[in-house]
Amino acid sequence: MDRIAFLFPGQGSQIPGMGKDFAEEYAERVEKYYVMADRIVGFPLSRLCFTGGAEELRDTSVTQPGVFLTSLVASAVLQDLGVRPDVVAGHSLGEYTALVHAEVLAWEDALRLVRVRGELMSRVNRRTPGGMAAVLGPSAEWVGDLCAEVSRATGEFVAVANYNSPSQTVVSGSAPGLEAFTAAARAQGARHVTPLKVGAPFHSPLMKEVEEEFGAHLDATSFATPSLPVVANSTAGYIHSGSAARELLKLQLSSSVLWQQTLELLVKEEVTAFVEVGPGRVLTNICRGTAPKVPAMTAGTVGQVRQALARLTAQQP
Repeated sequence: MDRIAFLFPGQGSQIPGMGKDFAEEYAERVEKYYVMADRIVGFPLSRLCFTGGAEELRDTSVTQPGVFLTSLVASAVLQDLGVRPDVVAGHSLGEYTALVHAEVLAWEDALRLVRVRGELMSRVNRRTPGGMAAVLGPSAEWVGDLCAEVSRATGEFVAVANYNSPSQTVVSGSAPGLEAFTAAARAQGARHVTPLKVGAPFHSPLMKEVEEEFGAHLDATSFATPSLPVVANSTAGYIHSGSAARELLKLQLSSSVLWQQTLELLVKEEVTAFVEVGPGRVLTNICRGTAPKVPAMTAGTVGQVRQALARLTAQQP
């Protein structure tokens, strides 16, 4: 029996023009999301998604609502076309879209939380400038050991933020810490250390300063019991209640993303297809490296949605 997993991307997947073709092709279905989203965030989010440049979209307070909204619209279109997942998961920011899809959060509430989350993360970066970098090749253990070594030697912070795949680990830290880590990694033979298109040192203890403030917003938001299985970032395990979802989102700010472990769980649960629902193809590429036997496809544009639908239909007996 087919078991489809929807995977929702996070920050770093943003692309200029994201969602524009959905707004044109499925205007009657998705216009309400864009109109309401602009009202909720208090600025022309839809316009920035459709016509904003790469630099505008890199601003965390814009990126996070934009990626969330584009993923939400894509999932609505997929559902209208009859594609429904058996399990959902989201990478970092994408966890909010996954919780909406599982009816844990109302999409309007999720967008408000995402907006606040982005603003708080930007504030951290203004006080302690930092970022993230992807390391391709070396093991996560090697990367973690080097992070600890660089932190001891420099007094700056750098640590593993995302366990993405056996060959890709993401580190997060202060700007000087990342610079020292990159130099040390390349000196020790790591050829591919790439800065990510994010605006702060996410998923690190540097985020703890806003945890309590963000927690107050979460506590004021209604969370329901999941209507379908959802896998959490910080545990790579299932979320069984609304209260658990709330606590895990608090933890998510400063804890590592266990994405490789999430995919391994889904493979163990015999998922037969991964569908990345949202802009870009970051998660699709990770899936192909981590679980090459499970078909992975992208559904972030109208054309990609049609291709995914055709592939999923062809897989059915």
